[in-house]
Amino acid sequence: MKKISYVIFSFLLSSSANSQTFQNFISRVTNAPQAQRDALVDSFMAANPVLPLRENDMAHFIYRGTATRVNVPGDANGWDASAFAMTRLSTTSLWYHSRTFESDARLDYKFVVNGSNWILDPRNPHQVSGGFGPNSELRMPEYVPPPEIQFYAGIPHGSLRDTSFFSINLNNSRTIRVYTPPDYAASSERYPVVLFHDGLEFISLAQANNVIDYLISQNRIAPIIAVFVPPVNRREEYATNLQHAFTAFIATEVMPWVDQRYRTRTDPASRAVLGSSDGGNISLWLGYAHPEIFGNIAALSSNVENNISTGFQNSPKLNLKFYLDMGTYDIAVLLTRMNNFLPILQAKGYVYQYLEFHEGHSWGNWRAHIDNALEMFFPGSAVGVNEPTENPPQRFGLHQNYPNPFNRSTERSRRSPTTAIEYEIAQASQMSLAIYNIQGQLVQTLFDGMQSAGRHAALWEGKNNFGERQASGIYFYRLQIGGRVVDMRRMILLR
Repeated sequence: MKKISYVIFSFLLSSSANSQTFQNFISRVTNAPQAQRDALVDSFMAANPVLPLRENDMAHFIYRGTATRVNVPGDANGWDASAFAMTRLSTTSLWYHSRTFESDARLDYKFVVNGSNWILDPRNPHQVSGGFGPNSELRMPEYVPPPEIQFYAGIPHGSLRDTSFFSINLNNSRTIRVYTPPDYAASSERYPVVLFHDGLEFISLAQANNVIDYLISQNRIAPIIAVFVPPVNRREEYATNLQHAFTAFIATEVMPWVDQRYRTRTDPASRAVLGSSDGGNISLWLGYAHPEIFGNIAALSSNVENNISTGFQNSPKLNLKFYLDMGTYDIAVLLTRMNNFLPILQAKGYVYQYLEFHEGHSWGNWRAHIDNALEMFFPGSAVGVNEPTENPPQRFGLHQNYPNPFNRSTERSRRSPTTAIEYEIAQASQMSLAIYNIQGQLVQTLFDGMQSAGRHAALWEGKNNFGERQASGIYFYRLQIGGRVVDMRRMILLR
């Protein structure tokens, strides 16, 4: 598990003002006569109307105003109102705080002025909605905003329908919202199902319906039905004394109702459950308690309570696949719990994908990675994933590459310049292992020939067949045995 790094509140440093660095500006103001300092600050602020500023991997957070103290709480410091104290520049009203941070980071933050006045960064145009209102959004230079969260008028859109649902098990009511794909009314097909916990917030704060529309339109996932279920007593239902009653509510009330009302596929491999934080906890529990209902589990920035880790540790392997991720600036106890849970899955031989992002415990993080889970569980033709053929080898194994993401060998991120892909085959076979890009185009063939039975490994250095370095992005590696595609997995290359 990566250590939590210090945040950089990044700033776009203007090339004007004589191309001065921010430190040069600080020195110039400090050494100027007092009567000239405010004018120098005026000139600098006029030349840099958009904040924060950034210089390579150094970021400078800036506030101007009358204050006795200013701090920068956010994802990077657990929203501690006394953290990241800003420095007042000489006798001026300009305050600043400088740090280094990963080049692809994205974090929520605010200013706290005089210990109690929480405000957005007045000069930062980037904001993100959270559970407690909007926050300013730090975007480092290599962070790519997720295009899938936007509404695109020119693509087909699914339909949303609300139902007031009374639970016998919980003795309460809630509004359940169901998404049906664009072609649902004109089709007689049955569709896979994904159930979202914190369901209405996954629509209002994560734009999950936009994400699904976009992924379907780009053929990145198969058309799906999505069921958005909100909590009534969130902590109790997801992690403590109402967990068993809530589990019965989902298993014996919600899913039978969905199957009766909509054209669904009912096999576990066509079902997924997804949640974040404690919503990830109940997703993991539902997979453990009801693998006959849900075969795919997605848990983002997830809590992992002891009953889940010990349950998986002490039980036989279940027929489940997992998508798991965390932010490197996530809540410390959740990072520890996930770090303890992953070896259990690995030791049991579960199929899982685990990713870390330089982000925090926030909806801005989770909304950008819904696509990772859905593409893993319900891949479309654009990602080049083929269904296994009718007669695959009796035993094979394609494991998640490690490390993932990879290709930045810095002590802070602990990424390696290569990634290892392990696989196993039951008997000597003609096989191939190849890398494909997000468009399904062949990038590099790692092995193509006769391979002996047993466990093997291949290394990929992020290059194509011509030795050319590949751009950052999502890639897939595919195992083919005897001319048959038997498995494909996803990985992330970062430069």
